[in-house]
Amino acid sequence: MILALLHTSPAHIPVFDALRDAAHPGLVLRHVVREDLLVRAGESGPESVADDVLSLLRGAARDGAHAVLCTCSSIGAVAEESAPALGGVPVLRVDRPMAARAVATGDRITVVATVRSTFGPTVALVEEEAVRAGRAVDMRTLYVDGAWERFLAGDRDGYLERVAAAIDTVTDTDVVVLAQASMADAADRARVTGLPVLSSPRLGLDAAVLERVAPERA
Repeated sequence: MILALLHTSPAHIPVFDALRDAAHPGLVLRHVVREDLLVRAGESGPESVADDVLSLLRGAARDGAHAVLCTCSSIGAVAEESAPALGGVPVLRVDRPMAARAVATGDRITVVATVRSTFGPTVALVEEEAVRAGRAVDMRTLYVDGAWERFLAGDRDGYLERVAAAIDTVTDTDVVVLAQASMADAADRARVTGLPVLSSPRLGLDAAVLERVAPERA
């Protein structure tokens, strides 16, 4: 199977390569990185990059991808909406399985993010999954001030420590959702909270593989 991944940061490449090596060694990953998409989506809204996203997805399909996984939560909905134009090639957003898991875990859900533009798409996704599951959810959000600047400066440890410290302040909730794939490793650094902390990379990659494999087994 060939899976194309649409990233808005090159930092995601080793994360997904490691997950592939650990759980899906036969999987071929093709990484497409467009950092400008996140910047433009934050400035003008996700729909402002819809044409570019569609062009990238079509290119991945032409190059032989069996499925495409969008790893950026800010443009995930735009990517999903482009799927009908790809002639049957599935397009998945990496955070949808995480949102479904969060809804199944509890009613009080706290979304943590380091980029403010991520809150809208992530909260909307969790609420969509709640409707699908017939559940009512109480959504809260927590912005990690100053963390994204560290990420952009290449200070990954400083970035993750800020996120972990923020997670440790969360109380009165059933589950914590890390809105961005870049935040995933912060879950292991959180030392105080005993709450479930969900991140998207592993769940999203597993779902993308199953999306392609399940029809072939049917």
